Amino acid sequence: MNFFKSSSSSKTKAPPDLVRALRDNVAKLDSASTGPEQRKKAREDVSKYLFQMKVLLYGDGENDPQPEIIAQLAQEVYANDLLHLLVLHICRFEFEARKDVSQIFNNLLRRQIGSRWPTVEHLSAKEDTIFAALTGYENADVALNTGMILRAMLRHEPLARILLYSDKFYSFIDYIEQTTFGIACDAQANFRETLTRHKPMVAEYLDENYDRFFSHYSLLVQSSNYVTKRQSLKLLSEILLDRVNFKVMTRYIAREDNLKVVMNLLKDRSKNIQFEAFQVFKVFVANPKKPPQIEAILRRNRDKLLVFLRNFHNDRDDEQFSDEKAFLIQQIESL
Repeated sequence: MNFFKSSSSSKTKAPPDLVRALRDNVAKLDSASTGPEQRKKAREDVSKYLFQMKVLLYGDGENDPQPEIIAQLAQEVYANDLLHLLVLHICRFEFEARKDVSQIFNNLLRRQIGSRWPTVEHLSAKEDTIFAALTGYENADVALNTGMILRAMLRHEPLARILLYSDKFYSFIDYIEQTTFGIACDAQANFRETLTRHKPMVAEYLDENYDRFFSHYSLLVQSSNYVTKRQSLKLLSEILLDRVNFKVMTRYIAREDNLKVVMNLLKDRSKNIQFEAFQVFKVFVANPKKPPQIEAILRRNRDKLLVFLRNFHNDRDDEQFSDEKAFLIQQIESL
């Protein structure tokens, strides 16, 4: 059996030739000296070679992928820094080719040899690749493709760490706030992925960078965009209520400005925003060792809070919520 055959009449190139041909055609797309016809041909060839690469990695339905061929292909990809090149120029590719790039990333990132993850190791030494995927949110044509590539990289702690500990991490705030709905949702999903998948690492980061992180995060919690505000409050309560973030939670619920923001959000016009704000508010009230400044605010607003909470979402059919609300009322009554 000759594995190097595609479903078309053209033969699939061997890995070294395939990677070289793909790299050369991507370079043509990037060259100012490439004419319109040459550019069209180069774009078609990029699509063809990306498809052939995908067949080598996934099989073609009749033939299974061959481990030795995948190993050879991966080595060529690493040696030619092809992954970075593909992300950098994905906006120049045809629609189907962009999807193939995402699938190629997914496959190579899952590649494991013993306890090693060779593609993760390669990308850890090539930090620009993860930043190029993040910057994809600035191009509406490819934002969802690069978002998928970014999500595949963020599953691996070494790559998530590179992004989290960089200044570029805070670009997520702009992408969530200032892009179209679909792109903002994808950016929000990857922002959440960065902050929730590798919990001990994130807890350490939040503790070390508390002021910087929450000064930026407050922009999302107080966003004028309904979806952004709701999702950010939901993520905030998830972070605060996770045991691994106990130190961060303790610092957050000791700040009176945080309590004031959450109390204002309890009165938001949206019942869903009110409910998500309640999930954060309960952490302040349930704290058995409230700082004096927090207790002072709660005591000063005691009567208003009791009236408010007794009428708060009484139509919600949720036993846990009802129990938590009753507990908060009891805590505030005892102030």
